[in-house]
Amino acid sequence: MTTPKNIVCLWYEKDAEAAARFYAETFPNSSVDAVHNAPGDYPSGKAGGVLTVQFTVLGIPCLGLNGGPAFRQTEAFSFQIATDDQQETDRYWNAIVNNGGQESACGWCKDKWGVSWQITPRVLTEALALGGEEAKRAFAAMMDMKKIDVAAIEAARRG
Repeated sequence: MTTPKNIVCLWYEKDAEAAARFYAETFPNSSVDAVHNAPGDYPSGKAGGVLTVQFTVLGIPCLGLNGGPAFRQTEAFSFQIATDDQQETDRYWNAIVNNGGQESACGWCKDKWGVSWQITPRVLTEALALGGEEAKRAFAAMMDMKKIDVAAIEAARRG
């Protein structure tokens, strides 16, 4: 397997493989591509344990590193998933939140490994891109939401 020239590396405390398998089960065009064991002991693991996992999330190549507790995920990095309707929004949001994740605001949530996700209906990003009063109304509606309510965004767009 050829490693892509550019790959997103995500630091996990110890569960990179479990995270990668969850993403592969949850999102289309996603897979666990390779699991690599440590050739020797390292600060947060032993020889033979899973060190890295190559995986793909919605076509984006990633590498999960079991690096131990030294660094934590933050909202400074997130996957933004564009959804087409409420059903798709609910499916991804519920998969993340109901699998030990956590709700946040404005379409953001975290999975149980601390990785942030923006589950963002296209109707919202399209409204914001328009600018003007329609964008202001959609933005104001979004500010009161956790999971994005597509019907409420559509109503706000209409005024």
